[in-house]
Amino acid sequence: MKTKLKEKKPWIKRGPLKTFSFFLGFSAVIWVVVQFSKEYTEVLEMPITYTNLPKDKILVGDTPKTLDLRVRDRGFYIAWNRVFPQNIAIDISDATEDGNSLIYDLELQKTAILSQLNLDYEKADLLQKNIKISFEQRAVKKVAVLSSIDLSFAVGYSALEEIKIQPDSVMLSGPANILDTLNSIKTKPIKINNISNDVKGKVKLETTGLNEISLFQEEVSYSVRTEKFTEGKVEIPIKLLNVPEGTNVVIFPKEVVIFYQVSLNDFDEIDSSSFVVAVDFNNAQDSDGFLIAQILEKPDQVNNIRLNEKKIQFVIKR
Repeated sequence: MKTKLKEKKPWIKRGPLKTFSFFLGFSAVIWVVVQFSKEYTEVLEMPITYTNLPKDKILVGDTPKTLDLRVRDRGFYIAWNRVFPQNIAIDISDATEDGNSLIYDLELQKTAILSQLNLDYEKADLLQKNIKISFEQRAVKKVAVLSSIDLSFAVGYSALEEIKIQPDSVMLSGPANILDTLNSIKTKPIKINNISNDVKGKVKLETTGLNEISLFQEEVSYSVRTEKFTEGKVEIPIKLLNVPEGTNVVIFPKEVVIFYQVSLNDFDEIDSSSFVVAVDFNNAQDSDGFLIAQILEKPDQVNNIRLNEKKIQFVIKR
């Protein structure tokens, strides 16, 4: 006859175990919340980065990379910044120069620093008075800015003057041996088509091949005044210059026609007295019987000037 084995009962029933585990976990969460809600005083090490570094200086040596603060705040804030420390931006432009060092006064800049960390002034102390940053001076040079802007005007329109670049020169810094080879810097090339109004804007400077050079500014402004133009022409006599005394020289033709463009507003101000055209007899030796006419004087309002005849024949009469 078989004997029935008596089933062993569990020491703790499953229902009460689940309830116990829930309240244990809940109690732990409440304990953590309570503890982290309390205020603590701890020293936090915050990473720092430097901004607005002067273009004429290079940071050298062992530049400080962290800043220590004694913080009085809730445990949540302190724990978070231990795991995910906030970065502090140090604005070098606020530092003072002392020999070959820049001194950043932490007490003077305390408000600006703590505002980055969302901390009240009374809740944090900086454990050092300043940051000392060593630097080396770079060579500096001022160079002209040259325009690479291609302007194309609508029919009947033209520029009243040359394109203006502002500023017309910029400061560069870098190794002296490279700066010695630079006298100018160009703008990036841009093309503007079908212009019929005044044009202005900003354009970046071309830095290709200037990897070791720092620019104090990376863009400039440009502007050009535009107006509707018309073509005019005047006939004026040719002056004969540097004819030796006692020499009789005859030129042909004795007059030339000058074609020019001028704005409609200035058209009535231009006449034959506005120009001077001459030939120079000093150039007669190698001229094969011709002298080249040159425009010696012209009004500022005109452009695209041309002569109907440049080669002027001459004859020496005995």
